[in-house]
Amino acid sequence: MEAKDVQEQMRLLKELQDIDTAAQKIRLDRRQLEKELGGLDAEVERVSVMVTGLRESLEALQAERRELGHALTQERDHVARAESRLPAIKTQKEYIAVLKEVDTAKKMNRDIEERIKGKDAEIAALDQDRLEKEKELAEQQAEAAARRAHIEARLAEIDATLAAREAERVAIAEQIPLVTRKRYQTLLDRRGGIAVVEARQGACQGCHMQLPPQVFNSLFRQEEVMSCPHCHRLIFLIRQ
Repeated sequence: MEAKDVQEQMRLLKELQDIDTAAQKIRLDRRQLEKELGGLDAEVERVSVMVTGLRESLEALQAERRELGHALTQERDHVARAESRLPAIKTQKEYIAVLKEVDTAKKMNRDIEERIKGKDAEIAALDQDRLEKEKELAEQQAEAAARRAHIEARLAEIDATLAAREAERVAIAEQIPLVTRKRYQTLLDRRGGIAVVEARQGACQGCHMQLPPQVFNSLFRQEEVMSCPHCHRLIFLIRQ
């Protein structure tokens, strides 16, 4: 193979490598953006679950408060009925019994009233927590929506860039002989996306192993597309 043909192939291969390296970074950026997008939803969901839990706890406390209120009404009615019986009582024994009943009922009322006060304090504190978390949720949703819109726009740009790079890649690859192209693709898949590297100061810059003198000398003659005997990447030499 003539030197100029080898030079052209290596030029195309280096261009192909540059495109693939850039595309690899772009795809990595895309994956990171997609991960962030998922993280936005997860954070909103986390706060949303907290808000739901607070609402459910608040509803349970309010139901307990209503039950206490109903019990207090009943006990007050009980006191009123008992006191209304006092004027009609004939015996001292019965009068004392009713007074004791009234006193017990009033004591029960005071106990229920204290429990209601405690429940009201719990409800007020929990309701404040709910309001704060609902505000946080609204802020998270707004921030997530804005960030999501930015990410989605960026993803659209990335997809357009990747499509353009792929078209450019196809056009370049078509100019490279099929055998060499397959060789390049195999190396690209097996060597972490790096198939073409420079040989510098007698060493392959892919694996950093010293090249045999005959291999390095062959690079100067450019009679064929050369490979590193250690990592098998395609190697080129930049002449000073």
